[in-house]
Amino acid sequence: VKVDVTGLEPNTTYYYRFINVNDKTNSSPIGRTRTIPDLTSNVDFINLAVVSCSKYTQGYFNVYQDIGRLDDINAVLHLGDYIYEYSVSNPKSRVRSHDQSAEVTDLAGYRNRYALYRTDPDLQALHAGSTALMTWDDHEVENDYANLLSQDVAEDKDFLKRRLAAYQAYYEHMPLRRSSRLKGHNLRLYKSYRFGDLAQINMLDGRQYRSAPACPMPQSRRGRVVEASACDNRLDPKRSMLGMAQEKWLYSEFAKSKARWNILGQDLIAASLRQPGKNPEGQEIWGYFTDGWDGYPATRDRLLGAIEVSKLSNPVIFSGDIHSFWANEVKKNPFDPNSKALAAEFVGTSVTANGPSYELFQRALPENPHVRYFESRHRGYVSVTLTPKALSARYMAISDRRDLNASVSILKSFIVEAGKPEINTQ
Repeated sequence: VKVDVTGLEPNTTYYYRFINVNDKTNSSPIGRTRTIPDLTSNVDFINLAVVSCSKYTQGYFNVYQDIGRLDDINAVLHLGDYIYEYSVSNPKSRVRSHDQSAEVTDLAGYRNRYALYRTDPDLQALHAGSTALMTWDDHEVENDYANLLSQDVAEDKDFLKRRLAAYQAYYEHMPLRRSSRLKGHNLRLYKSYRFGDLAQINMLDGRQYRSAPACPMPQSRRGRVVEASACDNRLDPKRSMLGMAQEKWLYSEFAKSKARWNILGQDLIAASLRQPGKNPEGQEIWGYFTDGWDGYPATRDRLLGAIEVSKLSNPVIFSGDIHSFWANEVKKNPFDPNSKALAAEFVGTSVTANGPSYELFQRALPENPHVRYFESRHRGYVSVTLTPKALSARYMAISDRRDLNASVSILKSFIVEAGKPEINTQ
């Protein structure tokens, strides 16, 4: 059901429900939302929650339950992987099961997967209790897909049909306006939201418009670590992770923004990360992951250039995907400790999905001096408070994703002072 309500007061809490006109005893639970402040308002603070990567089969949605209890959230930023298109095969790592096929590929399958997720009472409570600003990553369609290309070369013939089905189901189930509906084979998600004079949130789409992946294998475009010297087209300035139209829109938003804080909500870790991997022969190498921003470094260079040229006030990036907590200072030259930070980045861990190897990335930290914090052994979310003077980010960790009664506690807290993009421990 899509209802675009008009005539509401800014910065006001409203309650709503849906009623079956043929049976008025049959109505939905009461929902709550809060409208954003108008452009001219002086806003003292806003509270945000940042989530991503909720795999139904690997745990309960305690994260959503905790956020749903809060009554002072202005918005939840969902940064992708709202569903997973495949199932977990190993019963030892499975907490709940999909009563469906192992992997969904058509409209009926995607609709059923969303319907299953929406039976979860904690996910219902999240949407009923807060406003969600949405973007996606890859698992809403298929792992590591890029624009109109499947991760598997052999699947290209039918991939557009699959992507259309996935996009249609996403539009039907997400809190998106009717103006966001599919036009041709595209569904526009990137959009800006202005919270008075305090903050502008720009939600980005890092999947739909991206250029073909750099240096694919003969039969697979799946993301992999490549050595810089072995992948020249990774640096091609004609390639874009966001698509040139979205880039143009974003840099225009930078140029005209009057907000104190400028937030980017997007799917993948933005800071460059030199990390260990393996080449096709199985030998260890050190390089860059092709599926994320490191696979499109020219886009990041243009982004940082636009931040500098526009003198953008207090840019902060929120990211997901990597199933771990990170705090990064985004720099033009990240491997020079003396290079100036241009933006702060906070990466949230997953709601339930397994984290990456803690030991592997611990090995990488000495190679990446711009990384101020890393932790992959916890599931949770990021709680954010913005004031004119500072942004504080609290990394909230759940005690056990397999426990319906899991507790939530603060794992680590950070602060970014206005005018200083450096990240400090609070």
